[in-house]
Amino acid sequence: MTHPLLDLEPLTADRFAAIERRIAELLDTRQDVVITQGEALLPLEGCIRSVARPGSTALNVVTGPYGQTFGNWLRDCRATVVDLAVPYHTAVTAEQVERALAERPEIDFVSLVHAEAATGNTNPVAEIGEVVSAHGALLMVDAVASVAAEPLLPDVWGVDLCVIGAQKAMGGPAGVSAVSVSERAWQRMADNPAAPRRSYLSLMDWKERWIDTGRTALPHAPAQLEMLALEACLARIEEAGREAVIARHRAAAAATRAGAVALGDGIEPYVHQAHEAAPVATTLRTSADAREVVAAALAADPSLPLIAGGGALAKEMVRVNHYGRDAELGVVQRTLTGLAEALDADPSQAWQAAAEAWESVLAR
Repeated sequence: MTHPLLDLEPLTADRFAAIERRIAELLDTRQDVVITQGEALLPLEGCIRSVARPGSTALNVVTGPYGQTFGNWLRDCRATVVDLAVPYHTAVTAEQVERALAERPEIDFVSLVHAEAATGNTNPVAEIGEVVSAHGALLMVDAVASVAAEPLLPDVWGVDLCVIGAQKAMGGPAGVSAVSVSERAWQRMADNPAAPRRSYLSLMDWKERWIDTGRTALPHAPAQLEMLALEACLARIEEAGREAVIARHRAAAAATRAGAVALGDGIEPYVHQAHEAAPVATTLRTSADAREVVAAALAADPSLPLIAGGGALAKEMVRVNHYGRDAELGVVQRTLTGLAEALDADPSQAWQAAAEAWESVLAR
């Protein structure tokens, strides 16, 4: 008995390469794109272990938990790490990065998260890329949460390693990811004796065994279902139009923020400035226990895209995910209803504020 998800034709090298080209088109990049067969932590760690080495100095921008993880990997590679940490309710500025680079001229690598879904902030990669390029360092950007939710232009912005995942704003699978790699980054890996080789973390294996051989034979069996799901979500983005998908996420973020403000006492945006808030998720600060607020809202409607903050933020932060299919006005309004009921508030003004914010963004 055949099964549509099990009895599949093998994924050919040509089809794999075609999906890579569609990722490159999504990113407007002429750099090499490598699709890695695992969640985005795989290429993120692979990038860092490929370019970091003893004697190198890295500037690690920390605006949330992933920045902390990058610093740990860099230290594990015995690189000297300079952490530039800012409060999680804000974003880093290009001026702060420029000052950090000026104070340590030996910095040759910068790691940065574009949008921190966990804390709800987004960083100005275009401006940061300009100062990093002027300094001459390599720039790695974690764009897992920003791709398809806000503009992302690695070539224009001078991003040498741009890692994306499909599971958030792209509305695709979690088990496959990708990275665009500049020529400078490839050279840095080739010159690094500590870069992984013959390893699942190795980007150089993909270059030598896949890219440099003309993409005729895959280095190992691909994650077929995830690749087909990635192909399908790319087709959906292409059909809708990338700018339309980005606008929908911006509208969802603006509607969520406006609705939360309209709910009144007891809840407010966690990221203070709207222009520093990520389009992919909105974080809210509550005076009540955030875990209890989320539990009450989900008890009434388990489908709501709500989660309490992690770690030290668990008691005070509510996170509203509005990516993929949840970046819709109806979902935002249902979520505001759930929060209102959990906080014993009237949702009517929140619905109206959300609708007005949604229409304002899409009318631009």
